[in-house]
Amino acid sequence: MMQIPVFKPLIEEEEIAAAVKSLELGWLGMGASVGQFELALKSYIGCEDRHVVAVSTGHAALHLAMMLIGLQPGDEVIAPSFNNIADFQAILAVGAKPVLCDIREDSLCIDTAKAEGLICDRTRAIVAMDYDCCMADHDALAKLAAKYNLRIIHDAAHVLGSSYKGKRIGTFSDICVFSFDPVKTITCIDGGALVVKSQEEAEVLHEMRLIGMGQPVSVMYENQRAWTYDVSRLGYRYHMANLHAAIGLAQLAKMPAITAARQEACKLYNALLADLKQVKTPKTDFNDVTPFLYYIRVPAAYRQPLCDYLKDNGIDTGIHWQPGHWFTLLKVARRGDMSVTDRIGHEILSLPLNSRIAPDEVAYICGKIASYFQACND
Repeated sequence: MMQIPVFKPLIEEEEIAAAVKSLELGWLGMGASVGQFELALKSYIGCEDRHVVAVSTGHAALHLAMMLIGLQPGDEVIAPSFNNIADFQAILAVGAKPVLCDIREDSLCIDTAKAEGLICDRTRAIVAMDYDCCMADHDALAKLAAKYNLRIIHDAAHVLGSSYKGKRIGTFSDICVFSFDPVKTITCIDGGALVVKSQEEAEVLHEMRLIGMGQPVSVMYENQRAWTYDVSRLGYRYHMANLHAAIGLAQLAKMPAITAARQEACKLYNALLADLKQVKTPKTDFNDVTPFLYYIRVPAAYRQPLCDYLKDNGIDTGIHWQPGHWFTLLKVARRGDMSVTDRIGHEILSLPLNSRIAPDEVAYICGKIASYFQACND
């Protein structure tokens, strides 16, 4: 029987060689490889007019983004409740209050009309989170930001390599945040990055990611340290390590192959599941995206029995995600109507996807899903 995990990082000879070379160099903190990774990421995205700052995790990137825009206790940030808990924790970490918004049925991303109804005099920012192969309505969000003088934090943790209306993700947002944790499209073991529009904001981030120390990157990216420096702002130990950046560089070089493999697998999923009336698949051709995960929606009553059946047949599944307003931490958070989010939260199911998943594995998974629903109908 096959054993198919829901996620599996792409670790090959190149990543192992890069790690060994980095370890042999012996410079284990932030150094030259981090600078090289930032330049390579900037080149891949094509954001020549912007600045890339690498950090230790995607959550660190979100937290620094909240700090960068100057959020204060009592300020509010509107975010989709259908979201990773990291976004809410980042808002709370600066003393601000998350305001939870519903999502659209078609994209599973924030409903901008409902978001506008939640704006008040305490609102300072909106989190625009792209879900897997679906993009938020970034044009509408930009109009909201201009109308109400808000900042937009674009959580692009799922969508490295994807495009929105012909524009590569990372080239047009106010502040864009990526994640490179162990299960993302590419991994740095763990890592994150911010893309910002000004050199001034990049320099602030350089200090904040290094516990406030004003060490110039021109020194640190030569695998050196400055032993005298000033500290003028609050910061955290959020820098990326050389070893992680070296692995990220090897991964980033494979993005064209990663994109092609994931697109092919997702297109096959959609084709093989198309005739199952109990299964809703993503409404996309996958041509402009690099899918992070593959999800389906099934009637709530079927989801857990289906998960159990697939597990018995060697197939791992996941739930991305439980809505934020279901958590004890956020039960008192201000929010609007959650009718779509509540329904999606009970229906969503992630199926296995990785950059080397084989067509016969996808066919096996889809066959078992079909068998499950056939048995339900008998």
